[in-house]
Amino acid sequence: MIVGLYFAAFTLLSLLVKLPSVKVLAIETATMAGSIAVIEDDTLIGEVRINVKIAHSERVMTSVEWLLTASTLSINDIDAFAVSIGPGSFTGLRIGLSTVKGLSYAAKKPIVSVPTLDAFARRLRFSSLPICPMLDARKNEVYAALYKWENDQCTKIIPETAIAPSDFLKEIKGHTIFMGEGAKIYRELIKEKLNGNALFASPSEMTPSASSVAEIAIEKLKEGITADPVSLVPFYLRRPEAEILWKG
Repeated sequence: MIVGLYFAAFTLLSLLVKLPSVKVLAIETATMAGSIAVIEDDTLIGEVRINVKIAHSERVMTSVEWLLTASTLSINDIDAFAVSIGPGSFTGLRIGLSTVKGLSYAAKKPIVSVPTLDAFARRLRFSSLPICPMLDARKNEVYAALYKWENDQCTKIIPETAIAPSDFLKEIKGHTIFMGEGAKIYRELIKEKLNGNALFASPSEMTPSASSVAEIAIEKLKEGITADPVSLVPFYLRRPEAEILWKG
């Protein structure tokens, strides 16, 4: 633990010397629609998004390598690494986090963790309507939260929860924008429960994005916020199925 804290403090100090210019490589693997992005300050350098049924383990590092090469960058040009920390797919989150930890260790650069639904809601920046990102949690449940843009800030009205969609919808009043695979799966139920008040994001905004993860990470970095790479774990909300079966 002491080694991890020392490493984080050292890399953060090195990063702060370089501010205000910051390059962040972010990884988003909370759903099947994985993505990798590199942002420098307020400029998107590049992003790879693939929504196909191929295991993240088979494509994450390939996508990282391709994006860095296409952007004429090397791992040493990156100032920090960001990861979508959950909730989401247990396997996907583990792969994303382990990849970021490996990159951080190799480059000796800090890690920033970003809640998945916070970054997802950011895709509809400055929406005048409440935003409900909703991911499929299996077992007839969703991972969902409710956000509202107020005074140029995205405020979390209802925190992340794993819940039956019909129960979560009881908490929503008025016109609301829904995003995510959970919103697609339960689209008819949402429309029925909200009596015409449900709106749905466009296809390009229906999946989480690594670029949104990177944007939040840059804001955190400029506030001096990083994660301890040793103790950092995914934000699961509930225990993985294998752990439940093992412990009973």
